[in-house]
Amino acid sequence: MPRVILMGPPGAGKGTQGEILATEWQVPKIAPGDIFRAEIKQGTELGLKVKSYSDSGRLVPDAVVIEVIESRLRQPDTQSGWILDGFPRTVAQAEALDVLLTELNQPYDSVINLDVPDQFLIDRLKARAIDQGRADDTEDVIKNRLEEYNAKTRPLLEFYGNKVKQIDGTPSMPEVTEAIKKFLA
Repeated sequence: MPRVILMGPPGAGKGTQGEILATEWQVPKIAPGDIFRAEIKQGTELGLKVKSYSDSGRLVPDAVVIEVIESRLRQPDTQSGWILDGFPRTVAQAEALDVLLTELNQPYDSVINLDVPDQFLIDRLKARAIDQGRADDTEDVIKNRLEEYNAKTRPLLEFYGNKVKQIDGTPSMPEVTEAIKKFLA
């Protein structure tokens, strides 16, 4: 089973594609955002801390995210494969992930980047905010998230270099899924 790092800016479709592929391959999709939203919903201390960052459009600090991912990758269901959705987001996280994956003897197979232009993302996220009632997807917050992504996460494309497969994230959901599956076949 594959071990895939799924990258892309906010709204690129990482969560959707990760869910589809995880279901098809019967491996866990591990997404800090999903874990954090569950913690926020439960009102935990971690959830309250994370909410303060997301409400202002800032990324959760590396140390917190790395700790959550390490805990999740140590669970038994990750032994046969996994899809990391939206992690790592910084070079420091990628370096920590490399160390962790070496320690766990779980090397990644592929790094896939869903490439989507900023204006397309802004329009997509504004529509999602209306459809899903997501208070964190106002236009100002979206723009702030994209600025943070470009400053902190885009450098990962250079970090991973020729290991990254660029997939156009603007076609329909099924077309993007097929492009990913074709690459991984």
